[in-house]
Amino acid sequence: MLRQWKDSDLEPFAAMNADPEVMRFFVIRATKEESAASMARFRAAIDQRGWGPWAVDVGGVFAGLISLSKPTFTAHFTPCVEIGWRFRQEFWGQGIAYTAALQAESFAFNTLKLPELVSFTTVSNVRSRRLMERLGFSRDPKDDFLHPSVPEDHPFRPHVLYRKKSLPLAR
Repeated sequence: MLRQWKDSDLEPFAAMNADPEVMRFFVIRATKEESAASMARFRAAIDQRGWGPWAVDVGGVFAGLISLSKPTFTAHFTPCVEIGWRFRQEFWGQGIAYTAALQAESFAFNTLKLPELVSFTTVSNVRSRRLMERLGFSRDPKDDFLHPSVPEDHPFRPHVLYRKKSLPLAR
């Protein structure tokens, strides 16, 4: 289900990034050129490290992305690895994001041996927050933050932070 990006992913990826409902909780939507540049960065990250923002494939069709990434901004919880997701609307509500996120989480904890993953979103993104909670991430309101990459007067600047620790292996 998680895979490297293919050239044929560009059209549906760009359409997803331009979809007002999919991008409802982002400050801006991406153009096709910006989507192509993002896809090139994603491919390079996977080629270099073996992980990053993966394409999610459902029955041979690009459904969206699941990402393990290191935030490029500084906050009280960085450095860290964040898990994130974005899916085409036609794949919402089918458990695909949950299943794909579990695969990425397993990779993070079992292959990369990370002690913790974080996930964050704007306060009003209830759908994404519910997925974080379903995945077993927990939130301490003291960890919430003002996203430094979002303009100061923007309503999406306040973010909630969720964390999940790796479970120790039984001996």
